[in-house]
Amino acid sequence: MPQPKMPGMQQMLRQAQKMQQEMQAAQEQLRNEVLEASAGGGMVKVRVSGDLQVKAVEIDPGALDPEDVEILCEMVLAATNEALRSAQQLAEERMGRLTGGLDLGALGMPGL
Repeated sequence: MPQPKMPGMQQMLRQAQKMQQEMQAAQEQLRNEVLEASAGGGMVKVRVSGDLQVKAVEIDPGALDPEDVEILCEMVLAATNEALRSAQQLAEERMGRLTGGLDLGALGMPGL
């Protein structure tokens, strides 16, 4: 029984190179994406880029209560975590399309 032909090494290298270029382009696009999350009814807003960098934190002056700093800290934490979760989900969706569901995070690929 004849064995199926394996793709040539050149073809495999070209495919790997193309995938690498597509992943680099997707990572660049993620750097330019900004996601926003809020807490406390919009009193605290946090913006995070698709590559998981906190870009801005906005705090409504009405949220500043010297008697209750703890609630403000909780709102900042909640908004930050939600924005990071959204950015991570976006990165997984974008990169998952390119990798066909392969877990590249296990290979040390950043942002996954």
